[in-house]
Amino acid sequence: MKTVLVILSLAFCSSINAEQKEWKLVWADEFNVDGKPDPKNWVYENGFVRNHELQWYQPDNAYCVNGKLVIEARRERKPNPHYKKGSKKWQLRRPYARYTSSSLKTHGLHAWQYGRFEVRAKIIAQTGLWPAIWFLGEHGEWPSCGEIDLMEYYGGNILANACWESNKQHPIWDKSETPVSKLGTNWDQQFHVWRMDWNAKTIKLYLNDRLLNTIELSKTHNRGGRGLKNPFHQPHHILLNLAIGGRCGGNPSKTTFPSRFEIDYVRVYQRR
Repeated sequence: MKTVLVILSLAFCSSINAEQKEWKLVWADEFNVDGKPDPKNWVYENGFVRNHELQWYQPDNAYCVNGKLVIEARRERKPNPHYKKGSKKWQLRRPYARYTSSSLKTHGLHAWQYGRFEVRAKIIAQTGLWPAIWFLGEHGEWPSCGEIDLMEYYGGNILANACWESNKQHPIWDKSETPVSKLGTNWDQQFHVWRMDWNAKTIKLYLNDRLLNTIELSKTHNRGGRGLKNPFHQPHHILLNLAIGGRCGGNPSKTTFPSRFEIDYVRVYQRR
């Protein structure tokens, strides 16, 4: 029995070493310096941005402490400096925000085409919260630029998605939903590793090495006549955010605040 266990252990270690040799770390943020996130890696979104979400995005809600990036959602009143009474734009007709949070992205600083992307993070699975680890293409407007959702949480589910342009009103989605209730007790009190393996043929999205979704890139052609023919054959940048409410997040009136989305690291590998 001991001999069998030794052989299996050696085979497992050999497999891991062989896989590690295939990949080279090309970029990472370990968030090891307390204070604000590294401005060489991240820029911020500001104000009301998308999806009729309730939060006002601002840099103040993102900080690094104890080797983690913390994105903190708060219930607090924030005047809208762009308020215009009677405006047709939802971002302008709100006189103030009742919540604040942060959204960080590598846009304009770092983007990658293909590779392995790993994020170790912890979310709080509460109604009203909408954390996400996602990617947008560098060229073209949404959705023709392409969107990859390595992780979204809302409605009690972990989602792993991709999106591109259709020739109709709404974009095309390739979705996967996994109920948090099936992931184990106290799942949202622990850190987990989300991973994307992306090459010229497929995008594979994983949670703790469990495959959640495979997107076949032979099927992801934009159909609206805008932008690139296939948005997933171009560089994408990373976004990390914690949204509140909006089209998918749910009603946050009973949500506990402040609430944290914690990221231990973000790592990008490419094949040697």
